[in-house]
Amino acid sequence: MNTQNTTPPHILVVDDDPGILRLLTMRLRSWGCRVSTAATAEEALARIAIDPPQLLLSDVRLPGKDGAELFEEIRKTRPMLPVILMTAHGTIPDAVEAMSRGVFGYLTKPFDSQALHEKIEQALKLSPNGNEATAADGEIWQEDIVYRSHSMAALLEEARVVAASDASVLIRGASGTGKELLARAIHRASRRANAPFVAINCGAIPEQLLESELFGHVRGAFTGAVSEHDGLFRAADGGTLFLDEIGDMPLPLQVKLLRVLEERAVRPVGATHSEPVDVRLLTATHRDLENALAEGQFREDLYYRIDVVTLTLPSLEERREDIPALVAHFIRQIAEKYDKNISGIAPDAMAALAGASWPGNIRQLFNVVEQCCALATTTLITLPLVQRALRSPAMDALSYADAKQRFERNYLVQLLKLTDGNVADAARIADRNRTEFYRLLRKHELTPSMFRGDSDAEIPAENAPPSKD
Repeated sequence: MNTQNTTPPHILVVDDDPGILRLLTMRLRSWGCRVSTAATAEEALARIAIDPPQLLLSDVRLPGKDGAELFEEIRKTRPMLPVILMTAHGTIPDAVEAMSRGVFGYLTKPFDSQALHEKIEQALKLSPNGNEATAADGEIWQEDIVYRSHSMAALLEEARVVAASDASVLIRGASGTGKELLARAIHRASRRANAPFVAINCGAIPEQLLESELFGHVRGAFTGAVSEHDGLFRAADGGTLFLDEIGDMPLPLQVKLLRVLEERAVRPVGATHSEPVDVRLLTATHRDLENALAEGQFREDLYYRIDVVTLTLPSLEERREDIPALVAHFIRQIAEKYDKNISGIAPDAMAALAGASWPGNIRQLFNVVEQCCALATTTLITLPLVQRALRSPAMDALSYADAKQRFERNYLVQLLKLTDGNVADAARIADRNRTEFYRLLRKHELTPSMFRGDSDAEIPAENAPPSKD
């Protein structure tokens, strides 16, 4: 059996049938595993507390607490411990329901030796090290990142390695994939974990305010600056600054950001001198920065400063095997928030979620689960609730930056319709200079000729999706 280190993987087997315990112990030891056994759920919990395994293999039917109840107990204290349930044909529905709550998998008795071997190897690749300290540390630094997929396991291992250095990291991924969660995890796994983590979305703040927010200002620097403002670089001193959607940062601010990174010092707006700062920079974007470089919308020198290491988050559709675990995690969070007794989700409802399209990724999945929990009147989320939530408008899945992009584009379309494509008039109404107005038009792939009465060009739809440019 392939393992990630030279220490034999530790597997705990739980079954009240002595014959099954002997058979599984022989097979697992022949594959190079260290095996512990228990006949009841209560005995298994005691063994886990004393000698934590890397994988739990349990029968569904046990005296006292059954295998599903054992899993519920384990996930409260060791959410990263993979659990495989063993079941006879008559208890398959119980095992399927348990999988909807985050169980790694189930095997049907009698076992096919190859299927057992493959399932155990898959689970061990996702398991944290079995010792107490390492497992606890893993739970702390990863916090709300829930996964069972190989792609996420590999990404988090890379993130853990990168976190040990002070290298700048560019996190790529579509909106809603969890870029800020990954940035926070990197911070918690770094030597700066006890210092501040400060985050800002560069696309959500107007250009005039973003400079002051990042670098601070002195009193009287501009109208309304009635007191000194430290800015986020100084707020993050000693810790980590996360700039989300850095691809939306205006070019003039890119120049100033580059200077701060090169000099490791920040000059507040209106100040005459710079102040040293010690900040680790993490950035994120859903934009194609290489395309932005080619079009002159992003500085090449800044790009190479921030892109020392790239981590790319997969879309939810690329990690569908994580959906059951994510749903179970969200149900626990939301049920507590609403003070509702919701224990899980029906298998057919889980199947609908697993097969749905997720353009809004994890953020959209959370919104769907939250709607289901809010409307649930029983302890189990049902298929009709899921179907209703999936038919909700996709707008619910838009990030703030995407919603802002969509509004901005529709606003420009309406202005140009009103002025028949006269840029001077449209810029004056928008209180923007013509250069900036043309930049906005290029950003949204709009041309004035589309809106002139003598043009045959097609006028863009008002609800066209926001440009990712």
